[in-house]
Amino acid sequence: MKTIHILFPVLNEEKRLEHGILTTHAYMETLVKTYAQWDFLLTIVDNGSTDQTQALSEALAASHDNIHYLRIDTRGVGAAFRAGLAANTADVIGYMDIDLSTDINHLEDVLRAFDQSPTLMLVNGSRLSKKAKMDGRKWYRALSSRGLVYLLKLFLDLKASDAICGFKFFKAEAAYQLAERTSKENGWFYIIEMLLRAERLHMHIDELPVRWDDDHQTTVHFFKQTANYLKHIFRLYIEFHFRSRQ
Repeated sequence: MKTIHILFPVLNEEKRLEHGILTTHAYMETLVKTYAQWDFLLTIVDNGSTDQTQALSEALAASHDNIHYLRIDTRGVGAAFRAGLAANTADVIGYMDIDLSTDINHLEDVLRAFDQSPTLMLVNGSRLSKKAKMDGRKWYRALSSRGLVYLLKLFLDLKASDAICGFKFFKAEAAYQLAERTSKENGWFYIIEMLLRAERLHMHIDELPVRWDDDHQTTVHFFKQTANYLKHIFRLYIEFHFRSRQ
């Protein structure tokens, strides 16, 4: 029996939490009837919510054996992923957004990919692949995403078509190996850095073109996040192209 562990980083998500978790739980219960060799675990990783997120999460965890709740004091997807990884006992671990922007049916693609290839270490969801379908994306956010990927390709030799999509799943052994090499950045760039390091280690990565609907209620701070990305691109550029030669 193999287990897939799906992390949901959340911060003040009382309005979307139950729908996201219960929809995913119902889908996975149906999916593992077909993929009988798989079991699943959902973990809500709360980045310090101050609304009813904790109470709702605890109620969900109390009523379902394969829903867990984990609260941390540090904000950011990177911090949430590290906390989930530290508590992980599953064979495959990854994360997705609580708003289910990425089509939930792609979870079947993830199970199938790991079943079909024993050497597979990472399934990387892509919104920017030619085969992907993206609806409702605001023009400036689409432009910023493509601009960031361009910079990652130019300065850090990114091979993937997308590094930002919130739908990535790692074989656990790969996630642990990458976490040891990756910075302690707490935000989104932590996951981007894991992908970049996986490429540099020549890990087997499958790119998964996804169907994705934009969430217009996102709380992401566009300019602050962009500045943070640029800072970390510069840091990794120095490491990859200069320190590695010393």
